[in-house]
Amino acid sequence: MAITKLVARRTTCLRRAVGAILVKEKRILATGYNGAPAGLRHCEEVGCLREDSSIPSGTRHELCRGLHAEQNVIIQAAYHGLAINGATLYCTNKPCVICSKMLINAGIRQIYYAEGYDDPLSDQMFAEAALKVEKLDL
Repeated sequence: MAITKLVARRTTCLRRAVGAILVKEKRILATGYNGAPAGLRHCEEVGCLREDSSIPSGTRHELCRGLHAEQNVIIQAAYHGLAINGATLYCTNKPCVICSKMLINAGIRQIYYAEGYDDPLSDQMFAEAALKVEKLDL
């Protein structure tokens, strides 16, 4: 989890720093942090769309320039041709419902997180998919 927190420091998000790593067979496969897509201007440069529009945390995830750390870790693995089926995700924050659906379809088997807001639909989907999700007390 210490590595995950270090990855989160790379964020370009003005509201929250989130880091994620995928691990399989005791090896780090990929890392991700929240921020704008490659080659696009970051919120640090153009401001925060969510802040400017008074969008509450945990809602309307689609109204943001950035990708979530969990999305970026999956994309990085795909970009480099790494199989992540059966991997474990370590994340500084509990995944939202959008990321939860992606993680389930990517074949992630376990998720460990440090903090985050409650998302009952995400919890329900994880339970139905028999995906182990655990908060680590650090």
